[in-house]
Amino acid sequence: MPRRERNKFVKRGEIIEILIEDYAFGGKGIGRIRNEHGEFVVFVPNTLPGQLVKAQVKKSSKKYAECKLLDILKASDNEIEMPYQDIPGAPYINLPVDLQHSYKKSSTFELFKRIGKVKDIESKFDEFVASPNTFHYRNKMEYGFSAIGYDRDLKTDVDEFTLGFKRRGLWWCGDNLEKDSGIFDAELENNIRHIRTYCENSTLAPWHAPKKEGFFRYLVVRKSYKTNQLLFNLVTTSYELSEFDLDEFSKYLVSLFGDRIAGVLHTINDEIGDRTIATTGSIRLVYGEDKIVEELLGLDFEISMKSFFQTNPKCAEKLYSKVVDYALENKEAVDNSVVLDLFCGTGTIGQIIASKANNTKIIGVDIVASAIEDAKENAKRNAIEGLEFYAADVGKFLNEHPEYINKIRTLVLDPARAGIAPKTLKKIINLNADRLVYVSCNPATQARDTEQLMLAGYQIKKFSLVDQFPHTAHIETVVLFEKNK
Repeated sequence: MPRRERNKFVKRGEIIEILIEDYAFGGKGIGRIRNEHGEFVVFVPNTLPGQLVKAQVKKSSKKYAECKLLDILKASDNEIEMPYQDIPGAPYINLPVDLQHSYKKSSTFELFKRIGKVKDIESKFDEFVASPNTFHYRNKMEYGFSAIGYDRDLKTDVDEFTLGFKRRGLWWCGDNLEKDSGIFDAELENNIRHIRTYCENSTLAPWHAPKKEGFFRYLVVRKSYKTNQLLFNLVTTSYELSEFDLDEFSKYLVSLFGDRIAGVLHTINDEIGDRTIATTGSIRLVYGEDKIVEELLGLDFEISMKSFFQTNPKCAEKLYSKVVDYALENKEAVDNSVVLDLFCGTGTIGQIIASKANNTKIIGVDIVASAIEDAKENAKRNAIEGLEFYAADVGKFLNEHPEYINKIRTLVLDPARAGIAPKTLKKIINLNADRLVYVSCNPATQARDTEQLMLAGYQIKKFSLVDQFPHTAHIETVVLFEKNK
């Protein structure tokens, strides 16, 4: 066997300092190492052109290396000061929003050209939909407890009771949230340090990630923009639970936030995996209600702690409005008596279409049974008729319902980040719908599916970008495909 040639530029595990020169889709900054051997490309996620960064090489090949960001040593000249605490969930908060939009737009275009083989993508572009709220837009946040914190001055980990977020690049290490991060609820985040002190005074231990032990694990908070209420979920292990008074903790939260508190739940999670709700754990209501209500485009949706719901509801209204516009475009010429909503989740899109289009029957399908139950309840709450929901794998559903072939004129697709499985996509194509409205939270997999749809006779008529998550690399797309006649 020939001996593998050693990389002449970097090796796996090496820590490097590098200047970021370009931006690639998904927030990957591009740096270049130049020496006597030539030029070598380095990708570092969540970085910007002009930044000098410290990164660790995680994967290296002959042509490029992929790194993990450890620290930003020098800001880009384009960055500006912000009054918020920096957190890993908002890596671009110091970059003006118009520049964020420019990076997202150009990199998504390149993606569709390269992966989707759509050479004239610019001519199909409809609109860049900005988030109505650039700051404080999220309706859910998960804060983690940790026995290992981070000293920002000394740039090292320390033993301390921590409540906040994981330190970037250090899985074992928490970073205390001391003030508003600019992306969730300001009042809540300005009080996180007080909640941390309350828990620390209990003398019970926070979670120690390397040792896989401790009592306090997570504090999860949901917010309703309709009512301004907060729903809390304290996640702990069962060890020493009798030593912590959950009723007193609830009273303390009420003393901080008053009637903004909708309810307080407690979850037991004794699993060592890094997730808030364990597969074997229990959840119980300690105080108030176990749900909050949110409004989208005049419809009410009941949200539990486990429910999936759009994280930026004000921008979700813009997203769904665009989907409905595409689905009902030229409705005089297209028979929309039945619309198939695949990967429908809690049925939000289908309900909105049904509320806007009379005499349209919506069939929603999703594999998550609890989401379908929520969809049925929400449809009942909003008194919307003409909706049918099925808890089923989309591919299997299409196998079991061949009666829809050549009968559905409009399809709505909103798959998970992985996109549509090839076999399922083939079944969707076989339905022979006139048009598809494809919503994606991951344009890379959507671009991949676009190539297959074009080979099957569909063409992009128009598409829009929706900035659901300002200050991140994330962008959503809504694409209208029409079948060639």
